[in-house]
Amino acid sequence: MSLGDERESSGGYGGTGQTRTRLPDTDSDSYGTQRRGPRSSSRGLVTVVGVVVLLIAAIAFANRGDGDPADDPTTTKPEAAATAPSGQRPVKTKSAAGIPSGFAQDQEGAESAAANYAVVLVSADILKPARRPEIVRQVFDAGRAAELESTLDRVYDKAFLTKVGLDENGDAPKGSTYVSRTMPVGTRTTDYSGGTATVEVWCTGVYGMAGEASQTPVTSDWFTMTLRLRWKNGDWKVDSFSQKEGPAPVNGDNKVSTSDVISKAVEEFGGFTYAR
Repeated sequence: MSLGDERESSGGYGGTGQTRTRLPDTDSDSYGTQRRGPRSSSRGLVTVVGVVVLLIAAIAFANRGDGDPADDPTTTKPEAAATAPSGQRPVKTKSAAGIPSGFAQDQEGAESAAANYAVVLVSADILKPARRPEIVRQVFDAGRAAELESTLDRVYDKAFLTKVGLDENGDAPKGSTYVSRTMPVGTRTTDYSGGTATVEVWCTGVYGMAGEASQTPVTSDWFTMTLRLRWKNGDWKVDSFSQKEGPAPVNGDNKVSTSDVISKAVEEFGGFTYAR
């Protein structure tokens, strides 16, 4: 579910997601590619094995995390890039709402905060009236929280919940699971001054109702959220946010899973704490 598809909220803070159904255009490979048969040459096999061994060694070396890289004078910090990892570990502090907090007051900390807040703002929990105030208080600047909570209450009203198949408490019918999970793909800071930051978060996600009688099956979406952040009380907080579609890749040819498989995956696979 992507914010802004159903209606726009006042003040440019983003809207909510209108449930949409997207089906693949074709079941065939649009590129017409064919699989290659296995090589019979022993020389080719030795080469492949050698490359695999080198890759495994490189991955193992890159993932070493027992020591502090800063203690090793031979360690080279990764070059700065829009989607390159910084090497910083994710924050460990979480609020009572289960939302990451305690981000560093630097550009990387702002990008980490934006990525984690994007996950929360396009989640199934934000649709629950009982959970929404807690999320708003944790994510938004205290001076804007009341205004934005009121806006979200109007956007996610009873009529909207009914339209997506939820009751007035934001709960799915018995035997069904409402899915709204966001996965950040990358972050980009467009403005940073130490106390304020504007960060774009490129996201993909899945949303919809998983159930045999569902009229809005779970589908995928691609969108970019822009979050304007302020440093308040020792952490980054959202001042305002907006959303736009894409960038979206060509749909793949994955086999569509049943609603039972989707529901089970949502229950069994937890989310991540994101860090730059």
